[in-house]
Amino acid sequence: MTTPTARRLGAEAFGTYCLVLAGTGAIVIDQISNGAITHVGIALTFGLVVLTMIYAVGDVSGAHINPAVTLGFLAARRISAPLAAMYMLAQAAGALLASLTLTALFPERHSLGETMPAGPPLQSFFLEAILTMILMVVILGVATGAKEKGIMAGVAVGGTIALEALFAGPITGASMNPARSLAPAVVNLNFQHLWLYLAGPPLGALVGVAIGAALQLSRPREPGS
Repeated sequence: MTTPTARRLGAEAFGTYCLVLAGTGAIVIDQISNGAITHVGIALTFGLVVLTMIYAVGDVSGAHINPAVTLGFLAARRISAPLAAMYMLAQAAGALLASLTLTALFPERHSLGETMPAGPPLQSFFLEAILTMILMVVILGVATGAKEKGIMAGVAVGGTIALEALFAGPITGASMNPARSLAPAVVNLNFQHLWLYLAGPPLGALVGVAIGAALQLSRPREPGS
Protein backbone atom coordinates (compact mmCIF):
# COMPACT_ATOMS: atom_id res chain seq x y z
CA MET A 1 0.00 0.00 0.00
CA THR A 2 1.31 3.43 -0.91
CA THR A 3 2.09 5.59 2.12
CA PRO A 4 0.78 9.17 2.39
CA THR A 5 4.35 10.50 2.11
CA ALA A 6 5.02 8.46 -1.03
CA ARG A 7 1.79 9.77 -2.56
CA ARG A 8 2.82 13.34 -1.78
CA LEU A 9 6.26 12.88 -3.30
CA GLY A 10 4.81 11.20 -6.37
CA ALA A 11 2.37 14.07 -6.81
CA GLU A 12 5.17 16.64 -6.53
CA ALA A 13 7.35 14.77 -9.04
CA PHE A 14 4.44 14.35 -11.46
CA GLY A 15 3.28 17.94 -11.10
CA THR A 16 6.76 19.34 -11.69
CA TYR A 17 7.27 16.97 -14.62
CA CYS A 18 4.10 18.31 -16.26
CA LEU A 19 5.08 21.91 -15.52
CA VAL A 20 8.51 21.61 -17.12
CA LEU A 21 7.33 19.39 -19.99
CA ALA A 22 4.55 21.77 -21.00
CA GLY A 23 6.26 25.06 -20.16
CA THR A 24 9.72 24.47 -21.58
CA GLY A 25 8.19 22.27 -24.25
CA ALA A 26 6.22 25.29 -25.45
CA ILE A 27 9.52 27.19 -25.74
CA VAL A 28 11.15 24.36 -27.72
CA ILE A 29 8.18 24.01 -30.06
CA ASP A 30 8.02 27.77 -30.53
CA GLN A 31 11.67 27.73 -31.61
CA ILE A 32 11.34 24.87 -34.08
CA SER A 33 8.03 26.16 -35.49
CA ASN A 34 9.35 29.67 -36.16
CA GLY A 35 7.32 31.35 -33.46
CA ALA A 36 3.98 29.58 -33.87
CA ILE A 37 3.27 29.64 -30.13
CA THR A 38 4.53 33.19 -29.42
CA HIS A 39 5.67 34.74 -26.16
CA VAL A 40 2.07 35.21 -25.05
CA GLY A 41 1.34 31.54 -25.74
CA ILE A 42 4.36 30.44 -23.72
CA ALA A 43 3.35 32.60 -20.76
CA LEU A 44 -0.20 31.25 -20.87
CA THR A 45 1.11 27.68 -21.09
CA PHE A 46 3.07 28.10 -17.86
CA GLY A 47 0.09 29.63 -16.11
CA LEU A 48 -2.37 27.03 -17.37
CA VAL A 49 -0.23 24.02 -16.50
CA VAL A 50 0.25 25.30 -12.95
CA LEU A 51 -3.50 25.94 -12.65
CA THR A 52 -4.19 22.41 -13.91
CA MET A 53 -1.70 20.76 -11.56
CA ILE A 54 -3.11 22.60 -8.52
CA TYR A 55 -6.52 21.14 -9.25
CA ALA A 56 -5.08 17.73 -10.15
CA VAL A 57 -2.70 17.08 -7.23
CA GLY A 58 -3.36 19.95 -4.82
CA ASP A 59 -5.35 17.72 -2.48
CA VAL A 60 -2.50 15.19 -2.39
CA SER A 61 0.67 17.24 -1.95
CA GLY A 62 -0.41 20.88 -2.09
CA ALA A 63 1.02 21.20 -5.62
CA HIS A 64 4.07 23.20 -4.64
CA ILE A 65 5.91 21.96 -7.79
CA ASN A 66 8.59 24.54 -7.00
CA PRO A 67 11.46 24.30 -4.46
CA ALA A 68 11.20 28.03 -3.74
CA VAL A 69 7.54 27.65 -2.81
CA THR A 70 8.34 24.66 -0.59
CA LEU A 71 11.05 26.72 1.10
CA GLY A 72 8.49 29.45 1.66
CA PHE A 73 6.05 27.02 3.25
CA LEU A 74 8.88 25.75 5.45
CA ALA A 75 9.72 29.29 6.56
CA ALA A 76 6.03 29.90 7.25
CA ARG A 77 6.01 26.73 9.38
CA ARG A 78 3.42 25.05 7.21
CA ILE A 79 5.54 21.99 6.41
CA SER A 80 8.18 20.04 8.31
CA ALA A 81 11.85 20.27 7.33
CA PRO A 82 12.26 16.55 6.44
CA LEU A 83 9.18 16.58 4.23
CA ALA A 84 10.27 19.86 2.61
CA ALA A 85 13.65 18.34 1.72
CA MET A 86 11.95 15.31 0.16
CA TYR A 87 9.58 17.60 -1.77
CA MET A 88 12.54 19.47 -3.26
CA LEU A 89 14.24 16.26 -4.35
CA ALA A 90 11.01 14.99 -5.93
CA GLN A 91 10.53 18.31 -7.75
CA ALA A 92 14.09 18.23 -9.11
CA ALA A 93 13.63 14.64 -10.26
CA GLY A 94 10.37 15.43 -12.04
CA ALA A 95 11.87 18.47 -13.75
CA LEU A 96 14.94 16.53 -14.88
CA LEU A 97 12.80 13.73 -16.30
CA ALA A 98 10.79 16.31 -18.26
CA SER A 99 13.92 17.81 -19.82
CA LEU A 100 15.17 14.33 -20.72
CA THR A 101 11.79 13.60 -22.31
CA LEU A 102 12.04 16.74 -24.44
CA THR A 103 15.58 15.77 -25.42
CA ALA A 104 14.29 12.43 -26.70
CA LEU A 105 11.33 13.99 -28.50
CA PHE A 106 13.22 16.91 -30.03
CA PRO A 107 16.88 16.04 -30.72
CA GLU A 108 17.23 19.49 -32.32
CA ARG A 109 16.10 20.86 -28.95
CA HIS A 110 18.09 24.12 -29.13
CA SER A 111 18.09 25.57 -25.60
CA LEU A 112 15.55 23.14 -24.06
CA GLY A 113 13.87 26.21 -22.62
CA GLU A 114 16.86 27.28 -20.52
CA THR A 115 16.46 30.53 -18.63
CA MET A 116 19.09 33.15 -19.45
CA PRO A 117 19.16 36.85 -18.55
CA ALA A 118 18.65 39.23 -21.46
CA GLY A 119 20.38 42.06 -19.60
CA PRO A 120 22.78 42.38 -16.65
CA PRO A 121 22.72 39.24 -14.44
CA LEU A 122 22.00 41.24 -11.27
CA GLN A 123 19.00 42.82 -12.96
CA SER A 124 17.54 39.37 -13.59
CA PHE A 125 18.53 38.16 -10.12
CA PHE A 126 16.55 40.88 -8.41
CA LEU A 127 13.68 40.63 -10.87
CA GLU A 128 13.42 36.86 -10.25
CA ALA A 129 13.41 37.55 -6.51
CA ILE A 130 10.65 40.16 -6.87
CA LEU A 131 8.54 37.92 -9.12
CA THR A 132 8.79 35.03 -6.67
CA MET A 133 8.05 37.31 -3.73
CA ILE A 134 4.77 38.36 -5.38
CA LEU A 135 3.97 34.75 -6.24
CA MET A 136 4.63 33.60 -2.67
CA VAL A 137 2.37 36.26 -1.18
CA VAL A 138 -0.43 35.19 -3.51
CA ILE A 139 0.10 31.52 -2.64
CA LEU A 140 0.06 32.20 1.09
CA GLY A 141 -3.16 34.11 0.66
CA VAL A 142 -5.00 31.24 -1.06
CA ALA A 143 -3.33 28.20 0.53
CA THR A 144 -4.68 26.14 3.42
CA GLY A 145 -1.83 24.90 5.58
CA ALA A 146 0.84 23.68 3.16
CA LYS A 147 -1.71 23.10 0.40
CA GLU A 148 -2.66 25.25 -2.54
CA LYS A 149 -6.30 24.24 -2.76
CA GLY A 150 -9.76 25.71 -2.99
CA ILE A 151 -11.99 26.88 -5.79
CA MET A 152 -9.92 29.92 -6.69
CA ALA A 153 -6.40 28.82 -5.69
CA GLY A 154 -5.52 27.47 -9.13
CA VAL A 155 -6.85 30.55 -10.88
CA ALA A 156 -4.99 32.93 -8.55
CA VAL A 157 -1.65 31.13 -8.68
CA GLY A 158 -1.80 30.19 -12.35
CA GLY A 159 -2.90 33.71 -13.24
CA THR A 160 -0.03 35.23 -11.28
CA ILE A 161 2.51 33.04 -13.07
CA ALA A 162 1.05 33.85 -16.49
CA LEU A 163 0.97 37.57 -15.68
CA GLU A 164 4.58 37.63 -14.50
CA ALA A 165 5.76 35.56 -17.45
CA LEU A 166 3.99 37.94 -19.81
CA PHE A 167 5.86 41.04 -18.66
CA ALA A 168 9.14 39.64 -17.32
CA GLY A 169 9.70 36.64 -19.57
CA PRO A 170 11.68 38.55 -22.21
CA ILE A 171 14.16 39.75 -19.56
CA THR A 172 14.67 36.80 -17.21
CA GLY A 173 12.64 33.93 -18.63
CA ALA A 174 10.37 34.39 -15.58
CA SER A 175 11.46 31.15 -13.97
CA MET A 176 10.49 31.74 -10.32
CA ASN A 177 11.36 28.07 -9.91
CA PRO A 178 14.86 26.62 -9.32
CA ALA A 179 13.84 23.14 -10.54
CA ARG A 180 12.45 24.55 -13.80
CA SER A 181 15.78 26.29 -14.52
CA LEU A 182 18.05 23.56 -13.18
CA ALA A 183 16.74 20.70 -15.31
CA PRO A 184 17.45 22.06 -18.82
CA ALA A 185 20.79 23.46 -17.62
CA VAL A 186 21.87 20.04 -16.34
CA VAL A 187 20.75 18.21 -19.49
CA ASN A 188 22.53 20.76 -21.71
CA LEU A 189 25.52 21.04 -19.33
CA ASN A 190 25.19 24.81 -19.53
CA PHE A 191 25.48 26.38 -16.09
CA GLN A 192 26.14 29.96 -17.16
CA HIS A 193 24.07 32.31 -14.98
CA LEU A 194 22.28 29.35 -13.38
CA TRP A 195 23.19 30.73 -9.96
CA LEU A 196 20.75 33.60 -10.25
CA TYR A 197 17.84 31.22 -10.88
CA LEU A 198 18.87 29.02 -7.96
CA ALA A 199 19.33 31.95 -5.56
CA GLY A 200 16.85 34.64 -6.67
CA PRO A 201 13.56 32.72 -6.31
CA PRO A 202 14.32 31.30 -2.83
CA LEU A 203 15.28 34.78 -1.64
CA GLY A 204 12.05 36.17 -3.05
CA ALA A 205 10.01 33.39 -1.45
CA LEU A 206 11.46 34.19 1.98
CA VAL A 207 10.70 37.89 1.55
CA GLY A 208 7.19 36.91 0.45
CA VAL A 209 6.74 34.91 3.66
CA ALA A 210 7.83 37.94 5.71
CA ILE A 211 5.31 40.11 3.88
CA GLY A 212 2.65 37.44 4.33
CA ALA A 213 3.33 37.37 8.07
CA ALA A 214 3.05 41.17 8.24
CA LEU A 215 -0.28 40.95 6.42
CA GLN A 216 -1.28 38.06 8.67
CA LEU A 217 -1.64 35.65 5.77
CA SER A 218 0.32 32.88 7.52
CA ARG A 219 -1.59 30.13 9.24
CA PRO A 220 -0.37 27.32 11.49
CA ARG A 221 0.98 24.13 10.00
CA GLU A 222 -1.57 21.39 9.47
CA PRO A 223 -1.25 18.35 11.77
CA GLY A 224 1.10 15.80 10.24
CA SER A 225 2.32 18.14 7.48
